[in-house]
Amino acid sequence: MVGQDHLAAPGAALRRLAESGRLGSSILWGPAGTGKTTLARIAAETAGYELESLSAVSAGVRDVREALERARQRLAERSVRTALFIDEVHRFNKSQQDLLLPASETGAIVLIGATTENPFFEVNAALMSRCTLWRLTPLRDEDLEELCRRGARVRGVVLGEEVAAALVATAEGDARAALTTLDTAVVLADSGSGEVVVTREHVALARDGRLVHQSRDTHYDQISAFIKSVRGSDPDAALYWMVALLEAGESARFLARRLVILASEDVGLADPSSLVLAQAAAQAVEFVGLPEARLTLAHATLALALAPKSNSATRALAAAEGALRAGDSTQVPSALRDAHYRGASSLGHGVGYEYPHDAASGWVDQQYLPDDLVGHAFYGPTSHGAEGALVRAWRERRSSRDPDPNGLPDPDPNGPPVE
Repeated sequence: MVGQDHLAAPGAALRRLAESGRLGSSILWGPAGTGKTTLARIAAETAGYELESLSAVSAGVRDVREALERARQRLAERSVRTALFIDEVHRFNKSQQDLLLPASETGAIVLIGATTENPFFEVNAALMSRCTLWRLTPLRDEDLEELCRRGARVRGVVLGEEVAAALVATAEGDARAALTTLDTAVVLADSGSGEVVVTREHVALARDGRLVHQSRDTHYDQISAFIKSVRGSDPDAALYWMVALLEAGESARFLARRLVILASEDVGLADPSSLVLAQAAAQAVEFVGLPEARLTLAHATLALALAPKSNSATRALAAAEGALRAGDSTQVPSALRDAHYRGASSLGHGVGYEYPHDAASGWVDQQYLPDDLVGHAFYGPTSHGAEGALVRAWRERRSSRDPDPNGLPDPDPNGPPVE
């Protein structure tokens, strides 16, 4: 067994139970390709149990009853216990899961269920209470590399360091995906002329022509380059890194999510509509899916790269959070307090509040911040794009009553640096 050391390594709990011959009913929960079926088989063999396997996708009530009957006969005739392995156990309906309860309780079988879904939501609570839950995790890079090298030895092929790294990078912790890619690459590398040497190009072809990341660091470096290229208003670089990430198998949903964040963090008030565009792109990615969603991502990436930039919203948020965490007052001025309930006015709530829509200008000179924050400015505008026009119009609306509302500083073309 490669990987899952917390369960299978010498001294680990599940291994100790199997080696003692006292394996109990269990649920193996983890992502696809992490070794659930392999672990169940090895644990059952180590414990000396006969393994019966069913898939909840195709097995029905009759299949379960027949497996239980064989287990009872095996125990009565040969004193051999049965480990009943059910793959995708969450796919069994309630009546099918209920069939397993008496047999697992009496010891006629040891149930080993495997699931990729959260068993607390998908597996019968009564069945869960009779099982020990074992959690499997995505395989580490070194585990995947060891598996690929074992697979290569079995197939009699040469696997270089670069190729092994490429196989690991494509798998995302999924051993089955890594070995499937290796199998395909071996077929592509076999020219029938003798020794088979798998290259990085064969791995890329096995992944439908997609490039692969050489390391985890490279992966994060490319994400960083994508974000900084959009922020830096370089549409060519932004598009290049977007394509590089997609070709490497990056999730389109992840890239769409990053664009939504960028729309507020880096474009912001310089083009308020950018957030609408990014959100629309994210919805389109969900609706259309790859490969067509690549066009949507390209559209949004180029638009955000070309948009004017302002991080005033980011800086204003940080400033407001800083003031709050520093212990500044959160006492709401009396005029702004909730006055809709009986007796509120006697407490002074709402007294003196001026309704802005009653003023011809649509604005009244009124205190909105707590007393000890009056005159404090969190928002420092820039003059970039639409933000400059928005701030100028806002100042004009208020100039007749307050030439410098809240002590707001003049727009800064560059804006102060973000701490």
